[in-house]
Amino acid sequence: MAQSEQGLRLHPFLPSFRYSFLPSQSGDYDSNSPEEQHHPSQLVRSRRIRILSAAILAISAVLVFAFFLSELPSRLKLQYPSALAPYGAVLPDLSEPPLDWSRFAYVQYVTDRNYLCNSVMLFEILHRLGSKPDRLMMYPARMHPDPESPSKEPITVEGPARVQRKADAYRGSASIGCNSYTKLLAFNQTQYESVLSLDSDSTVLQHMDELFLLPPAPVAMPRAYWLDKPDYFSSQLVLIQPSENEFKRVKDAIDNAESEDFDMEIINNLYGKDCLVIPHRRYDLLTGEFRSRGRHAKYLGNDYEVWDPEKILQEANFLHFSDWPVPKPWLPTPAKVKNQNMPKCETDEQGDDDCRARDLWLGFYSDFRKRRKDICGFGHTKSESTLDKRTERNPGRWEFIPSLV
Repeated sequence: MAQSEQGLRLHPFLPSFRYSFLPSQSGDYDSNSPEEQHHPSQLVRSRRIRILSAAILAISAVLVFAFFLSELPSRLKLQYPSALAPYGAVLPDLSEPPLDWSRFAYVQYVTDRNYLCNSVMLFEILHRLGSKPDRLMMYPARMHPDPESPSKEPITVEGPARVQRKADAYRGSASIGCNSYTKLLAFNQTQYESVLSLDSDSTVLQHMDELFLLPPAPVAMPRAYWLDKPDYFSSQLVLIQPSENEFKRVKDAIDNAESEDFDMEIINNLYGKDCLVIPHRRYDLLTGEFRSRGRHAKYLGNDYEVWDPEKILQEANFLHFSDWPVPKPWLPTPAKVKNQNMPKCETDEQGDDDCRARDLWLGFYSDFRKRRKDICGFGHTKSESTLDKRTERNPGRWEFIPSLV
């Protein structure tokens, strides 16, 4: 009995699984009996053991995961700064060097006194706008920069403009003596990486320095959007990469040109299929566009945008005088011709007169004449160009003839 009571007193201190398998108090205790032998499988079958094991595993997993998260930022910090130079090290200057604008030039060609003045006027605007590339003027051998030269026509013009570079426009090929081909000598100005040739019967509204940063191409031009030739380009503004090989191509094309071919035909025949396209909108706005009636879809490039003459002028960089039968702005314009061909006022949605296009158009001509007098000392003059006289009578193949209906 004492032994039984001692066994009962020990029960509370034994593990529960041990207690579960103790023999009955009334039975004999035999250490060699089968009931006394306990196997690991018996432990696994215990519900409490399974719960306890699962809890321990879960807690361990949470602790390991928390430790990993706490170490992750430090691991990332160790990896990222290792690619940087240590404190106090001299880092290389990875910024791009300043652009050398002397590699580029705006180009003008001069064939007579009128075009000389026009060219200087363009250079004056570029100077006033802070344009950075050089300005290159090409002139014939019969002209001389010294106004005191007794045997040659002077090219010096009083005013704020300054010609930075000059070249003999007729050097290299006798056939290039034709005035229309003079601009093509820009292909031979190999002292520059690229040159931008501008027709001088134009007005620069904003400098176009950004065009010199276009991807390399022998020629870049805007489309002649006003012609019914979708792949025909305008030579009023041409970005050229001068080279001996390209200049030879141009000379050969001139030598074999038809009598009615001008620079626009030459340059389209050579480069029309593979030139880089400059957007005509902004870079080749024609004054005649302000006379046209309708939606101006060809210039706008779409048929949904509403023509706004003030907005169009504000966004434009280059304005070319093309207003047949209105003469060029340095030539006298009969009052009858001006009155018949100036833009007409339109009626807006509120029923009021909208005369903005007319006022802008008249302003183009009056501004040109005023600047011409201020810079060159004279306004209207007689035409010295055979080409000007021909286009006064009949429009050239490339002329923009506005739609007035």
